[in-house]
Amino acid sequence: MMEAMKDSGIRWIGAIPESWNTKRIKYVANLKGRIGWQGLTSEEYQDEGAFLITGVDFLDGGIDWENCVHVPMKRWEEAKDIQIEEGDLLITKDGTVGKVAIVKNMPGEASLNSGVLRIMPIEGYSRRFLYWVIQSEEFWNWFNYKNAGNSTIIHLYQGDFAEFLYAFPDCDEQEAIADYLDKHCAKLDSIISDLEQQIETLQKYKKSLITETVTKGLDKSVPMKDSGMGSAGKIPSGWEVSRIKYLVDPNHPYPIGDGDHGMIKSDDYLMEGIPYIRVLNLTWGDGLNMDNVVFISEEMNDMIKNSELKPRDILLAKTGATIGKTAIVPDDLPRSNTTSHVGKITLPSNHCPEYFYYMLTSAVVQDQIQDLSAMQSTRPELGIDGMKNLKVIVPPLEEQNRIALYLDTETSKIDAVLNIKKSQLDKVYDFKQSLVFEYVTGKKRVKEAM
Repeated sequence: MMEAMKDSGIRWIGAIPESWNTKRIKYVANLKGRIGWQGLTSEEYQDEGAFLITGVDFLDGGIDWENCVHVPMKRWEEAKDIQIEEGDLLITKDGTVGKVAIVKNMPGEASLNSGVLRIMPIEGYSRRFLYWVIQSEEFWNWFNYKNAGNSTIIHLYQGDFAEFLYAFPDCDEQEAIADYLDKHCAKLDSIISDLEQQIETLQKYKKSLITETVTKGLDKSVPMKDSGMGSAGKIPSGWEVSRIKYLVDPNHPYPIGDGDHGMIKSDDYLMEGIPYIRVLNLTWGDGLNMDNVVFISEEMNDMIKNSELKPRDILLAKTGATIGKTAIVPDDLPRSNTTSHVGKITLPSNHCPEYFYYMLTSAVVQDQIQDLSAMQSTRPELGIDGMKNLKVIVPPLEEQNRIALYLDTETSKIDAVLNIKKSQLDKVYDFKQSLVFEYVTGKKRVKEAM
């Protein structure tokens, strides 16, 4: 007979079996972390000694020991509460919050940096079950509720985490659920990994096709010459190499530029008005994503008239982790503007913007962008001068048009397959998330699944 359900009293959990209970994690586990850094600095990192587990060392539910840094043994000895043991449950509380790992195959003594928390359940409470709870929507719904309205950098504070309330059965069923999820999620993870590999392969093929076409052309029988660009190799003899600054529209007052440089703040964003294009609106090969577009007023737009966009302008992300993302302004985009983090290039009628869009997405230009941005001492950034001096390969206009049309056709075929694979991946991931949530909240029972 199926067990009756009761209200858990937690809105993001809903009903749980009558025999299950709820408790705050502080009553079922000891939470231990490094108190600050206790004076520990990266200058103390060394090639041997105790392993220091950081947030970047979490890999597939375990620890990537190969890439862990080491610290002197005295650092391990001074913080007994975070002397890690085999089977320990860990969670990241800074950086990428909420990554979870169970420590396995420890190669030696290990400790934690200040961004990782050690979770030690008391007797009767399974750490393996808790591992799945923290990976489920049960945890993330609580976390998002806790951080609602927080516009600053998100952290998982130990004091807040101590109040996390979760549902659980007796210890035997906790272990049974963990066994079930270990087995079935491993199968799903294998499918996810395979789909991710297929997507990566398709993306690499798309990039290589673009690079090959914009550097070699469509006619492989034409005579070739050295481009003078190591990454490009040989190019058709009738083609040239130029810097962007020599190709832009001479009749445009600001053919290469960027946005407002701090004049417009987030408080100035509106629900309607002039579209204001940000880095997050650019994609890797999928044009402009306007789902999260914000707007500015006519008055604000008039203040930054120099960066106003026009159809077929080429956009380039010039700062941050996604530097190099490229898009072309569609003909149907209404009058719009952009931030200082997005550069724009306006070409004259004797050049094909679509070809140069593909040129900028190619490895030839993307490698230049990465090299130039790596010279910055702070975050990656490509200044206006850097944009102006990007080297590109320039075929005759007729060839530019043929290449653009060819790549439009071929990349759309690849994109169609990519979209199918991404949809499949989303469905498998959603199924996994649903499966975990249903079992860690008792909506489905292991004995019923046998």
